[in-house]
This record gives sequence, C-alpha cells and structure tokens, in this order.
Amino acid sequence: MTFPFARRAALGAAGLLLPIGARAQAFPSRPIRLIAPYPPGGGVDTTSRLLAGPMGAFLGQPVVVENRGGAGGSIGAQELARSAPDGQTIMIDALAHTVNPHVIRGLGFDYATAFAPISEVVVLPQILAVNPQYCPARTVQEFIAWARPRAATLSYGSSGNATAAHLAAALFLNRAGFDVTHVPYRGGTPALQDLLGGSIAFVFGTVSSTLQLVRDGRLVALGVTTAQRIAPLPDVPTIAEQGFEGYELNEWNGLYAPAGTPAPIVQRLYEAAKHALADATVRQRLDALGALPVGTDPETFARFVAEQRALMGRIVREARIEVG
Repeated sequence: MTFPFARRAALGAAGLLLPIGARAQAFPSRPIRLIAPYPPGGGVDTTSRLLAGPMGAFLGQPVVVENRGGAGGSIGAQELARSAPDGQTIMIDALAHTVNPHVIRGLGFDYATAFAPISEVVVLPQILAVNPQYCPARTVQEFIAWARPRAATLSYGSSGNATAAHLAAALFLNRAGFDVTHVPYRGGTPALQDLLGGSIAFVFGTVSSTLQLVRDGRLVALGVTTAQRIAPLPDVPTIAEQGFEGYELNEWNGLYAPAGTPAPIVQRLYEAAKHALADATVRQRLDALGALPVGTDPETFARFVAEQRALMGRIVREARIEVG
C-alpha cells in the first residue's frame, strides 16, 4: 500500500523527470508576474499594462503587473534574476537594460547572463527638436553650422543622465564633432519647458511628448532617430539621411525571463507577446503614444540586446557618462 504522502512525493518526482516540452505544455500553471522595474505612469509601465490583458487571454492565466522601481530599473531586474526559471515571473525593461551594466557598480548580477530575452515589443522614436524663436536651423546640417561656433555657450536638455535622450544626444554630438553642455532634468517635460523658454538649445524628445509642440509650430523637428521616417512626421528626414549614416538610437521596451527558462516556455511567452501586439486596441494605444510595435523572436531580440549593450558601452565611455 502506498501512503498518500509518499504517492504525492512520487508524482512530484515523476514530474521533475518529464521532458522540457511536456512541462512547457502545462505552462502557465498560475498567474504570471510581470515586473515593470520603474514607477507607475511611465512608458514601461504603460506598455506593460497594455500587453498584460491580451497576453493573459492568450496564455489562459492573468498577467499581473508589479512595479519594482528604483536604481534605473536595476532593482526590478535583480528581482527577476533571482526568480525561478519557470516563466511564471517575467520582466519588461527599456534601453536602460543595456546601459546599466556600464554605469552602475556592484549590481550583484550580470545583465549579460542573468536573463533570457523573449521579444522586443515596442520602439519609441525620438525627435531632435529646436525652438524656432532662438535657432534658425531647419535641417540637421543647418543646426550643426549654427551650433558649432556657439558650442561653448550652448546647452541641451535630457530626461536624465544615461537616459535614451541623453545617449541619443551624446552619440549625435560625437558624430558631429563638437560638444555642448548637458543639463539633465527629472523627466522629459521639464526639459521641453526650458527649450520653449529658450534656456537650452535642443532636446531629443519622445514622439508622445514632442509631436504636438511640433505640429503647433512651437518647436521644429530637425530629424528623427529611427532608421526610417515615422508616420506622424513623414516629411521629417531621419538623422541618418542627413549625413549621419547608420545613426539610430531609440528608446525601446522588451520582455525577459530568467536565464535557464526552458526554450518552449520562452517561445510560448513570445507567442503571447506577438498576439498582444496584434490586438487592434493595443495598436491604437501604442500609435497614440508614438510607439512602434515590433514583436521580434527570442533569437533576434537576443542579438539586438547584445549589439545595444556594446553600443551603449561605447557611447558611455566616449561621452564619459556617469550616474551619481
């Protein structure tokens, strides 16, 4: 006779011996925890909440967003790095995922090895913008001709040290061959307010924060940071088109699982993300935010993350970017 406890233990042991594919078929077994490693209300939080509902419907279990903000996203990332590699805890992260290894010391985990990339879900283009009351330029080359002789007296604003806006400007100035003083703000809105007031010379702003100001004529868009022109501003050329071949630096959001998560589970999570990105309501909301849906597969996203990590390291070193 087999006692109930022994029988349960035997069944549990048998479950551990199941092939990975069989275990993946039972996934998910409970609600999925989606870590958003930034405070509520920001871009990553918004994206996570847009995706959570359709992903949960596809997977047959709720996807519950949990904000674990702090330290540029590294606190939430550490939480994922410590989680079981079973797909039940995942994370959405931004460009900072590839920047933090170069600017934060003593992390306690390795961004390069602690995570299994699932999918790049959205790209958030940036706009190089100036105030037409203070700068006569209407193209990137005109801006360079205007700014270079004034570089010692000019400054530019960003949403903070080592943010996408800061890095986009640093890469641009490096390619242009001159430097301008950086003024970090607590978010993109204060930087735009000072640009409108004439205190700074330019910003790299997100589409959601900058587009209406451009349409109203209060700012001029000189170029966009994407490889191709964007639908909301079809007449604004890319920076790459204007003498900066290969220039591209956008904010982006991607999904990750802990390293060691079985490939069939990672694939299932990718399929759920792709399903969510195909949802008409999600696409409308992303369009309103100026975000471009992507949905790359895990292998493609892994290569992209590695390339971005190398690029961010080079920009951080060349611009001597530090986070206090």
